[in-house]
Amino acid sequence: MQRTEKEKSRKKLERLAWYLDSSIKIPGFNARFGFDGLLGLIPWVGDTIGALISSVVISEAARMGAPKVLLLKMAFNVALDALAGTVPVLGDLFDFVWKANQRNVQLLNRYLDSPRETVVVSRLFVWGLGVVLVGLVIAVGMLGFVLIRALLNAAAGA
Repeated sequence: MQRTEKEKSRKKLERLAWYLDSSIKIPGFNARFGFDGLLGLIPWVGDTIGALISSVVISEAARMGAPKVLLLKMAFNVALDALAGTVPVLGDLFDFVWKANQRNVQLLNRYLDSPRETVVVSRLFVWGLGVVLVGLVIAVGMLGFVLIRALLNAAAGA
C-alpha cells in the first residue's frame, strides 16, 4: 500500500470512528457520543449492527498490514463493546464511554508510527488475555465440581 493511500485510509478511519463514537455533543455537558451509542439503544440488534460497522476498522487495519495480534486486540475492543451493550442501561452507558472505534484507530495509528513497539505490547496483551481465559475456565470447572459434589452429598444424606 502506498504512503498516500495509507494516509487517506487513516483519515477515513479517523472520520468513521469519530462519527461512530463522538460526533454528537450533549448540550450543557462536556461529553460526546456517536451513532454506535445510538444503535446500541435498539434492543437485541443494535449492538450487533454496531459491531458489524466497527469491523470495517478492523478489516481496513488488516488490509493496511496490521499483525494478527493487533487485530485480535482490536476485535477484543469491539467484542467488549458489543457484550457490555447487551446489559440494559449500564451497557448503553458503557458504550458511550468505551469508544471502541476510536481506541482501535489509535491502536492502528500507533502501529503505523512504531510497528515493533506496538506488536510487543499487543502480544503481551494477548498472552495476558489468554491467561485470564484459562483461569476463568479452571474456576468455572472447579465451581461445577464443587456444586455437583454438594448436590451428590445432599442427595446421599436425604
